[in-house]
Amino acid sequence: MTTFSTRNSLSLKTRKSSIELLNQALADLSDLRSQTKQAHWNVKGMSFIALHKLFDEFSATLDEHIDSIAERATALGGIANGTVRMAAEASKLPEFPAVHEGRAVVEALSERYALAGESVRAAIDAATTAGDADTADLFTGVSTDLDKQLWFLEAHLQ
Repeated sequence: MTTFSTRNSLSLKTRKSSIELLNQALADLSDLRSQTKQAHWNVKGMSFIALHKLFDEFSATLDEHIDSIAERATALGGIANGTVRMAAEASKLPEFPAVHEGRAVVEALSERYALAGESVRAAIDAATTAGDADTADLFTGVSTDLDKQLWFLEAHLQ
């Protein structure tokens, strides 16, 4: 892993651990964002406009988190692996299915938001264990938003 020198007081070992966590989250959330846009563009049915707008809001929130995650990786002396190809190769999320009807789209997104939330919560624990409270805090904000978005999605299914 390439790292650059920094006056950040975290140890190199801690910084490298956090950079790995951040790049995994960058891949997963970039993939989640693209899948959310896929849903936004292609959803059909009686709830079209509500879901279309909701998915666009989700995408905008993910954009903010993606930027913060990438910047944290570089602030720690790392490189943010942020291209579409890098994200596709590293993402742990399943590919979005070929669905278009509102309920099926919401179900598919719910599964992916739940997986992303689970992964981010594991990253909170790992960053905390490594001694990087700032990265853990960043992930906590992401987790809070993912849980809220999952709630919005699941409310459509109940």
